[in-house]
Amino acid sequence: MIVQLAWAEGADRSLPLPRYETAGAAGADICANLEGGGAVVLQPGARHLIPTGLHITVAKGFEIQIRPRSGLALKHGIALVNAPGTIDSDYRGPVGVIVINLGEAPFEVVHGMRIAQMVVAPVTTADFVLVEDLDETPRGAGGFGSTGQ
Repeated sequence: MIVQLAWAEGADRSLPLPRYETAGAAGADICANLEGGGAVVLQPGARHLIPTGLHITVAKGFEIQIRPRSGLALKHGIALVNAPGTIDSDYRGPVGVIVINLGEAPFEVVHGMRIAQMVVAPVTTADFVLVEDLDETPRGAGGFGSTGQ
């Protein structure tokens, strides 16, 4: 699978492209590409769109999922607001990551920091059909918590 990348105008092209850190990694790490090599301080509860400096093309029938990095989540409470975020095969705009600080202390996102990971995944589309009734199941209409704690 080939994923095409292009640098956004003004991006720091010396930063690494997305890459897998180990041979068995499912996600490729992506870096913050902050204007002027700066930093963003996220106060607890704050969120910010962090640019990656990239535009991405993925083949039709695939998507790129943007997911949090587990180390940032565990150590600092850093998460992604819309995890997983989706980059569709027809999107050509800049890739940004919506980061939120769920921790108890301010967190500094610095230029070049690995802030998220991207996973290439197949997409299945569906035909939606309106019917009068749905088939019955033992669960029925039971909602949240209906199958136990």
